[in-house]
Amino acid sequence: MKLKFTKERVVPLLLTGIIIVVDQISKAIIAAKWPIGTLIVDVFNNDFLEIWHVRNKAIAFSLGGNVPESLKPVMFIVVPILVLLLLLWYHFTSDDFTNTQRWAFAGILGGGIGNIIDRIFRPEGVVDFVSVKFYGLFGFDRWPTFNVADSSVVVCCILLFITIIVSSIKTKKGTAR
Repeated sequence: MKLKFTKERVVPLLLTGIIIVVDQISKAIIAAKWPIGTLIVDVFNNDFLEIWHVRNKAIAFSLGGNVPESLKPVMFIVVPILVLLLLLWYHFTSDDFTNTQRWAFAGILGGGIGNIIDRIFRPEGVVDFVSVKFYGLFGFDRWPTFNVADSSVVVCCILLFITIIVSSIKTKKGTAR
């Protein structure tokens, strides 16, 4: 398959860059100004939204925290880089993505790269700082603390999933006629 560097494929990657920059700047500010474990601010003074400086040496939701230290670089850096490279290749070779899906992919890519940067350059772990009260939903009193990169990955994955479902429904309706 041939790589296709069209405007529709390249322009969404601006979002990737913006997310990486905003993510790394926000993490750098948190890491430079406050010690790990510090409550920085209770935004509404009601425990709903807090800004903390915490570190995560695992992946999303602290999954993989018990993985042996010798395997973490492979599982948390090498494998994600390979997955992102594979997705980038697919992005530039496939005609399957809609424009919205390309933008969602760009957001996922930006968030993934943002956290990989932390895993490589921050030995204390990925900087997380947003803590939201979750009122016992799904067994969480608080949602696991997260950052800009995490937000981007989650929101864009949801958007990508929705657009895939909608496209699938439209395709089925079109073939049913």
